[in-house]
Amino acid sequence: MTHTIAVAGKGGTGKTTLAALIVYHLLRNNKAPVLAVDADPNSNLSELLGVEFDRTVVSTVDELMEKKEELSPSITKEAYLQYNLEEAIVESNGFDLLVMGRTEGPGCYCYANLLLRNFMEKLRENYRFVVMDNEAGMEHLSRRTTRDVDALLIVSTPTPVALRSAKRIYQTAQSLKLNIGKIHLVMNQLGGNSTPEEEIKAVGLPLLSTIPYDQEVMNYSAKAKSLLDLPPDSTAVKEVQKLAEQLRLLC
Repeated sequence: MTHTIAVAGKGGTGKTTLAALIVYHLLRNNKAPVLAVDADPNSNLSELLGVEFDRTVVSTVDELMEKKEELSPSITKEAYLQYNLEEAIVESNGFDLLVMGRTEGPGCYCYANLLLRNFMEKLRENYRFVVMDNEAGMEHLSRRTTRDVDALLIVSTPTPVALRSAKRIYQTAQSLKLNIGKIHLVMNQLGGNSTPEEEIKAVGLPLLSTIPYDQEVMNYSAKAKSLLDLPPDSTAVKEVQKLAEQLRLLC
């Protein structure tokens, strides 16, 4: 059975860092294989995981849409898309990475999205865990490319703008009527600032964890070093360990 964790939040709140650290703990606790899905158009997860990618899922779908009339009758659209999507998977030690890319261009993508959903459903069966890094609008979740999410973690920093964004993301998740098991708020204390309790309560979500400011994580990110190489005694790493245990990911 595959367990899916989605991470969302306003840009700059540290959601991609959290997604990478969750992958870190799954690998450290022998929970491979893990599928890391970068569903943010900014596509930074690959850098934090120390891997490179050549193509994205959406660029592959775009290619199908452009060439669908030129395909040989002997090649079905399903077979063409599946082959090329499999080529987009980046394989690494204990985990694979799939980069979704920007949202699609003009025209009707309904059929292509159906093929993509079918591919994603089959793909996730090959992994014990799927960790998705989403943009604030959760575009790929809204297209149902991943139907079932066991836990959605909404990340915020201790600023009014980020907290309001977290509340909007929560409302978006509810309006999409996705099959989400639990939704939690995760506070990222960038700069060491604290957050008034009443402001957290206003988001309307249970606070799962507060990630302390960690200069070591900031240094790794600034130097484009993989967070998978962080020492286990890193402050943020230890807090995400507790978070993973609370979510029962390491059982």
